[in-house]
Amino acid sequence: MTNRTFKTGVSRDQVSLLPARVEDYVGRDSSVRAIEAFVTALDLERLGFGRAGSGGGPGQPPYDPADLLKLYLYGYTNRIRSSRALEREAGRNLELIWLMKYLVPGYRTIANFRRDNWKALKATNREFVLLMRELGLLGGEVVAIDGAFFDGNASKASIKTQRRLAKRLAEIELEIEAYGAALEANDSVETDRPPAGPDGGGSDGGGDVGQKVAALMAKRTALKADLAQLEETGQTQLSRTDADARLLAKNGQVVVGFNIQIAVDDKHKLIAASEVVNDGNDTGLLYTIAKAAKEELGAETLTALADTGYYNGATLKDCEENGIVAYVPQAKRTARLEAQDRISHEEFAYDTEANVYCCPAGRLLSPTDGRKTNGNRIEIRYVSRKADCDVCALRSRCLSAKTPTRTVYRWEHEAVLDRHRARMQDADDQMRRRAELAEHPFGTLKCRAGYRHFLVRGFDKVRGEWSLMALCYNFSRVLSILGIDTFMTYLANRPSILAFLLLITAITARLQAGTPHFRAKICPALRYAV
Repeated sequence: MTNRTFKTGVSRDQVSLLPARVEDYVGRDSSVRAIEAFVTALDLERLGFGRAGSGGGPGQPPYDPADLLKLYLYGYTNRIRSSRALEREAGRNLELIWLMKYLVPGYRTIANFRRDNWKALKATNREFVLLMRELGLLGGEVVAIDGAFFDGNASKASIKTQRRLAKRLAEIELEIEAYGAALEANDSVETDRPPAGPDGGGSDGGGDVGQKVAALMAKRTALKADLAQLEETGQTQLSRTDADARLLAKNGQVVVGFNIQIAVDDKHKLIAASEVVNDGNDTGLLYTIAKAAKEELGAETLTALADTGYYNGATLKDCEENGIVAYVPQAKRTARLEAQDRISHEEFAYDTEANVYCCPAGRLLSPTDGRKTNGNRIEIRYVSRKADCDVCALRSRCLSAKTPTRTVYRWEHEAVLDRHRARMQDADDQMRRRAELAEHPFGTLKCRAGYRHFLVRGFDKVRGEWSLMALCYNFSRVLSILGIDTFMTYLANRPSILAFLLLITAITARLQAGTPHFRAKICPALRYAV
């Protein structure tokens, strides 16, 4: 049998006259070089970063916020979030040794930096969105809006809902009554029982029951205090672990945590804007997120694509009034009536010129003088004539036996919804595009990176951690799109580019005070160029 030799490494005891530099262990195409260049280009004081603790005992200087920011960017980009894990990696990971220049902050210093600088982390995320705009990576025309539940740092048992508290209170009341009856029975037995003998025999069970009753009454007092707190604050849930986490439910999914809302730009699936809320219902959030995306993108008009959960008349009206063209499918709410072969309000056609509704039988419903307040909506009543309904062949499908006429309610701004319904008739392509765009960031963060939960508690700290997640998602995609060399070259030349943009802005502002012809023709072209 032929002897086979294998490759052998260098002896660990080998002495080197010129030891290798850490620089030699980090490739020129390593993402840590891009992190170094990006953080170096930031004005951390303007962004609001504070001084971090020394971690080295009394008398030691603090850590530079730039170093701790680099550490977190590297960690969240490489699926390392725990402060203890980051401390461990800083002492053994060659890329982090290069990035941190042999600094190894303690885990408390690392954790406190994330906790105390949540506003600055949000500002850094916005700064990177502006950088993406400068790089031409954001289309600024179409965004897809979606939400996803992320687990908070709390358990389901820590959430107390009003219903659960009331149920538990009723149970305790019954237990107290039962123990009260037991105490009365025990007193009766003690009264009828002959006196104890010299040996002192007798039962002390009444004392045990009394202690249990006292414990139950203390629990009852605590439950009533919790219910009073919910009533006073107007909240429906109470969390002792994380005051801002909520029990969220959607499509059978129940999570204790937060609802993350994002607006994804159409061009490269980059997150243009995001927000953290603790309401599991997306209704009413469309305009808020779309407006934030419009401001971040610097767009005059914006197309927003969202799913059925965002359908809301008031938000569609706000979008239309503020240059946002929304595409949101309306949920079908007439399936039960159709199954019963009944006529729903959707089968009544509105005549704009005559301001009347026409029923399926061709009869007219005229508006009344009164108005109905439905929540925040003011609705106009349209009522049919009893004489028409009495002789109508479709009466049994339209009205009950005791109802004389048909009434249809129309929102005073229903024209907004009419225009939206007309727009949605040919919106199949937009809805497919919405799914492609909105699901990509969440799929990447949850499935690839494993970021399904937050490590911190409270709105402020959760928003800071989410900013790190969103920033690192965008950062990784930008490096994938441009390449590290192109990105770093741009950062190196960015000061001169910013100076040029500021010069153009100053010239435009100066000339805008000039002729109407300049304001009408040239200024828009300059703004587009910038």
